[in-house]
Amino acid sequence: MDAGRLLHDLFFDYTLRTVALGAMALGVVSGTLGAFAVLRRQSLLGDAISHAALPGIVLAFMFTGAKDPLWLVVGAAVAGWLGALTVMWIVRQSRLPEDTALGIVLSVFFGIGLVLLTYVQREPTASQAGLNTFLFGQAATLVVDDVIVIAVLGSVALGVVALFWKEFKLLSFDREFGKSLGIGMRGIDVLLTTVLVIAIVIGLQTVGVVLMSAMVVAPAAAARQWTDSLGVMVVLSAVFGALGGVTGAVASSTAAGIPTGPAIVLAVTMVVVLSIALAPRRGLVWEWVRHKRNQQTVRTGAVLTDLYALASHHKERGHGHKLAVLQAMDARRGGVRRTLDVLASRGLAARAADDTWSLTEQGEQEARAEIARREGDDA
Repeated sequence: MDAGRLLHDLFFDYTLRTVALGAMALGVVSGTLGAFAVLRRQSLLGDAISHAALPGIVLAFMFTGAKDPLWLVVGAAVAGWLGALTVMWIVRQSRLPEDTALGIVLSVFFGIGLVLLTYVQREPTASQAGLNTFLFGQAATLVVDDVIVIAVLGSVALGVVALFWKEFKLLSFDREFGKSLGIGMRGIDVLLTTVLVIAIVIGLQTVGVVLMSAMVVAPAAAARQWTDSLGVMVVLSAVFGALGGVTGAVASSTAAGIPTGPAIVLAVTMVVVLSIALAPRRGLVWEWVRHKRNQQTVRTGAVLTDLYALASHHKERGHGHKLAVLQAMDARRGGVRRTLDVLASRGLAARAADDTWSLTEQGEQEARAEIARREGDDA
């Protein structure tokens, strides 16, 4: 399918447009809230909340007898919120570390949810059909009402973030300073956890309980590679989440049999991989380039000072020295010939007809400056 047809379907095909809008809204909300979770080193909290939401979904269905999206989201939110508060309570009341508390809550709540789901599915009625899609998501079944629920609840979560931006910033970076200002940081912690619960539960139908934590963590992890500013990170995380959502929806529509939820998660994961590789300050590629550049700088300084040391034993400034001598003086670093070519290109060294090397006048000045820098560093 060509790009023009894809673009046309994205705007005019009802199913693709609905799924893409829902995935984009989910990506924006989960990316925004995920930035705070990543900065607070609570990436696993999203996993615990999403798994804890399963019993809430099943109980909401059991009480209402219908798969109404709003009531299912409310049930998921209540269960996820209770799971998050349980984690906080365990950490405060015991000596267990947070990751242990997260593991306990995740497994217990998810186990209860699976038991309830199995019980409901054994009922003779057919009204419970489709509840198991919340395990892995079924974004292709999204309708306009689902997108409206995601957009409305997501807007509430984003509004809370905007309203309590300074408090959330203090909670993420300096909780004790916030306490000294008289801010109830425990209440702010509960509030941030609550909006994180909202961000997670609105995406359960799209990507499912199992994969939802990736939508929280992945965009924020990618954004963190590009910036040290919280504001920029939050915006980038929202953009990456939206980009992954739309890309995954479109990719799923181009090939039969590819589930939309996993496709969205894979698209966001690709953004993370590219960010880790190519981000200017933290990217692995640029880190490798800087490492090679630093190596070349060290080799250049070493060969330059070696030539100067050899020249100091001769009265003639232009006395040349064989490559083998320089290689013997710099045997551990290697690459002497290539470094000499670099020095020659910069006008710091010259190669004579007899294949010997000597410093130019500019090279001597640079060598003396390099020696002075080293002596200054050693002082």
